[in-house]
Amino acid sequence: MAAPMIQRRIVLSAGLLVMAFALVGVRLVDVMVMKGRVTGATADIADKPLANRADLLDRNGRLLARDLPVSDLYAQPSAFEDRAQAAHDLSQAVGVSEQRLTREFHSKHSHVLIALRLPPDVQDRVMHLGLPGLEFDPSEKRYYPEGFAAVQVIGSTDPDGNGVAGLELGLDHTLKTSTSGVAVSLDMRVQYALSHEIEEARKEFGARAAGGIVMNVNTGEILAMASLPDSESDPSALQGVDPRRNRMAADDYELGSVFKIFSFALAMEDHTTRLDEVFPIGSGLKIGRYTIHDAEHMPATLTARDILALSSNPGTAQIALRSGAQRQREFLSSLGLLSAVRSELPERQRPLYPRNWGEVETATIGFGHGISVTPLAFVTAAATIVNGGRRIEPTFLKHPEDARGAQVIKPETSAIMRGLLRYVVTNGTGNDVGGKTGSAEKNNGHVYVAHKLITSFCGVFPIDDPRYLVFVMLDEPHGTKETFGVALAGFTAAPLAGKVIARIAPMLGMPSRTPTITATKENS
Repeated sequence: MAAPMIQRRIVLSAGLLVMAFALVGVRLVDVMVMKGRVTGATADIADKPLANRADLLDRNGRLLARDLPVSDLYAQPSAFEDRAQAAHDLSQAVGVSEQRLTREFHSKHSHVLIALRLPPDVQDRVMHLGLPGLEFDPSEKRYYPEGFAAVQVIGSTDPDGNGVAGLELGLDHTLKTSTSGVAVSLDMRVQYALSHEIEEARKEFGARAAGGIVMNVNTGEILAMASLPDSESDPSALQGVDPRRNRMAADDYELGSVFKIFSFALAMEDHTTRLDEVFPIGSGLKIGRYTIHDAEHMPATLTARDILALSSNPGTAQIALRSGAQRQREFLSSLGLLSAVRSELPERQRPLYPRNWGEVETATIGFGHGISVTPLAFVTAAATIVNGGRRIEPTFLKHPEDARGAQVIKPETSAIMRGLLRYVVTNGTGNDVGGKTGSAEKNNGHVYVAHKLITSFCGVFPIDDPRYLVFVMLDEPHGTKETFGVALAGFTAAPLAGKVIARIAPMLGMPSRTPTITATKENS
């Protein structure tokens, strides 16, 4: 008798265990899948999994992006004693339409979505209403404490927490697998200063758009990058402009005379001219059926040094032709200007240049026409010219160590170019700045449009031992009374660069003198 009794007890105990596990399983499915619609139970928000994306931080530890716990809110209207009052209270607590809630609470739906992705403070307000039949479905939302600052660089995520643009996309795998915050190269102090000065200049000169980059020429770190207008800076100026498009990385431009830096670097590298060599300028340069002129009156002759300082197109064309088409193409390729720039940013664009690279193309490319590159590509190549001549790759990750690579031009050539850039802006500058202006007529379907300019300035400081490069650009600026109606880079982009450098130099440990980059002759 004892054995059958023991067997019955074992069977009974096993049955009870099966029933217990079944009930637990039903409740888990109800809470986690059905949102408590069977039993009325809901998952505790505190049981929510940890954030699935790491924080994004600027180089100084300033928070740029973070996952925060949020919840989707549902309601069972049948649980409300007064549906109209419940609709009113919930609309006030959550900030949704009372009219919609009233309508849906009196419909045949057993469950109604109140709102998606509510942050903790709103959840608390809802809980204090004391209403029955409310259900919270935990999820996450990516928050950007700095708002639109550097929005085109930082990027965004989709509702499922996947990166869709900017560094959120480019660093998607890293952000999903990192156990700590990811520090990027941006310095938000520099970012705010750059963005503010660019936006002020864009408004002052009525430019369609504007942008800028600040780079450490020895580490490749991008300290700031701005494309304006954005939705926050001037919503009224967004007609035809995508506020989230990173024009510094994703758009090609003919940059004009600022490109002359490369023609002179090649000439100095190959010793095809001397800085004191005299060239004929006044009558222009005839190539076949084309004649290259300067937009402004120039002396009959200029030394090579003054060709760059006064930005003569015929003079630069003569210097470029001495290098020849093949050598010019090889040199620009070695600087990375004939391919898309690779970095952590997914946004990039291939350059545009002629398939048939002959004598005319060599001359015009020499002064920055007939070739279109992204501002990021230009900045990267210019950094190589001034940093001792060593290849540098742009990075958006914090990397304070020297990252210069192979020698592209001789250190002596780089030193000569630094001296030339200092000579270009000698009058009235501070902070030991060197640089070059650029003005280019915009190309609209292979036709250059007069008076529609891209103006830019590339500034390097301190020029004797370069650390930082500042590039600014204005898209279709207009002259003002103060500039005598002139919109060329010497009157628009150069003063803008001076203001940027004056603001960021103290932040970067440089002397706090204000550079006044004077207007120079400039040919579009």
